[in-house]
Amino acid sequence: MKYWFIDQHRSWHGVQRMCRVIGASRSGYYAWRGQPQSKRQKDNEKILMEIKESHKNSRRAYGSPRITKDLQARGTKCGENRIARLMKIHGIVGKAKKKFKATTNSKHNLPVAENLLNQNFVADKPNTVWASDITYIPTLEGWLYLIVILDLYSRQVVGWAMSDRLTADFVVKALYQAIGRYLLVEILTFFEQNPD
Repeated sequence: MKYWFIDQHRSWHGVQRMCRVIGASRSGYYAWRGQPQSKRQKDNEKILMEIKESHKNSRRAYGSPRITKDLQARGTKCGENRIARLMKIHGIVGKAKKKFKATTNSKHNLPVAENLLNQNFVADKPNTVWASDITYIPTLEGWLYLIVILDLYSRQVVGWAMSDRLTADFVVKALYQAIGRYLLVEILTFFEQNPD
C-alpha cells in the first residue's frame, strides 16, 4: 500500500522525500515498481476511474456512501470501506450540506418596540432615521454575529459591531458607536458655524 501511494503521487512529490516521510525504502519502491500489477491494483485503478466519474456527475456532492451505491447500481462489485479508502488517498471529498442555523427567536416574553417607520425607509435629512439589522457569518472558528446601523438619509453605516454571541451588549456597542459619531459630527458642525 505504501509503494502504491508513492507511485500515485510521484508526479507531485519526490520519491526520495515520500519514502523518508512514509518510512519506506527507495530500493524497495523501485523493486515493487518493476513487478507486474496485481489484480487488486488493477481493480483499484478501474474503480478509481468510476469513482471520479460518479463524483463528477454528482457535481462533486457525493461522498463514499452514495458513490458506493452508484457504482453498485452500475454493476461494480465494491464495498464502502474500499471506496472511502480510495477517495481519501486521492483527495476526493463530497460537499457537506450547510447546516441550518436558527438566528431568530420570536417566542419570547420580551417587550417588542412599536414599528414607527411602517415600511417607510426614507428620511429627508441626516441622522433623523436610523435602521439596523443583525446577520450571522460562518467562519472556521464558529459563527460571528454582525450588527450594522444605517442612516436612511445617506445610506451610510453609522455604527457596527461584531460578536461571537448574540447578546444585547454588542447591539448597545454599535448604538454607542453611532451616537458617538453623530455627536462628533454635531460638535464639529457647531464649531465650524461658530468659530469664535
